[in-house]
Amino acid sequence: MSSNKQTSLDYEKPVAYDANGQPLYLHPPIKKNSSKESRSSTGKKSTISDTIKLKHDRSVELYPDINLSEGEYVISAVKRHPIGMFIPLSIGVFLISLAFIVLFNFDLIIQAFRLNIGITGFSLIAISMVLFIILIVIGTYIFYYVYSNNRFYLTNESVIQEIQTGIFSKLEQTVSLSNIEDASFTQIGIAQQMFNYGSIRLSTEGEETTYRFSYVANPKSHIAIINNAIEDFQNCRSSDN
Repeated sequence: MSSNKQTSLDYEKPVAYDANGQPLYLHPPIKKNSSKESRSSTGKKSTISDTIKLKHDRSVELYPDINLSEGEYVISAVKRHPIGMFIPLSIGVFLISLAFIVLFNFDLIIQAFRLNIGITGFSLIAISMVLFIILIVIGTYIFYYVYSNNRFYLTNESVIQEIQTGIFSKLEQTVSLSNIEDASFTQIGIAQQMFNYGSIRLSTEGEETTYRFSYVANPKSHIAIINNAIEDFQNCRSSDN
């Protein structure tokens, strides 16, 4: 019984007296907050809203090849105007059509020019024409592949430019919106004005690097979107500070 009474302490009664006769009380130990809790209470915690997370997940699904940070999402994906493929495709179609015309009207050509070509010669010419057509088709496709894989992505944090210089050669450039000093576009010539395409130009501060993306459809609209994204990004940074 005495041991039980000793363990149940009454913190309101003095347990001793100091030299001046002042009572001393026994209080339970004060628990200190862990370092994790103190850091969370004093430090800034970056929060991502459900809307931004939904946009991020959607961008990751639509653009799996782009490396997006947490909370980053694609605002617009700029592709090249199809008019840039007009001349190469026209040349390819013309050469392929010419090869087929020669191949299917070879007898008339022989009679017109009075050529003495046997079966062996005709077979060699036919095989050469077929190989020529295949090479033109492959070359046109390679040009299309390289042209169409040059892309320009605008996110809420950066600009990502994918540059395809060859079928096995690719370069990716990324610049933060905070480093962009100027964003502008140019339209030179009657054709660019008529078909509404041009070039986008981004210049950065400090490094004085210039990024260009040509054959952009409706470049004025894209520049307006880029400038709005830069302004929103700067406003978010100033509000965080």
